[in-house]
Amino acid sequence: RPYDYRGMVVPDVLMSGHHEKIRQWRLYESLKKTYERRPDLLEHYQLTVEEEKMLAEIKENKE
Repeated sequence: RPYDYRGMVVPDVLMSGHHEKIRQWRLYESLKKTYERRPDLLEHYQLTVEEEKMLAEIKENKE
């Protein structure tokens, strides 16, 4: 698989083939994008424990 796609570097986690880490990375990136663009959607969403931890980390890194 290519390490870059259309001039963008593919994250190492996606190249690893480790399905659980890829799932976590995708979830984290999804939460981060939603928090940045539509934080109002997260106010009424029932977060799992894993999602709560990730969102706390995202908020911490924003400050």
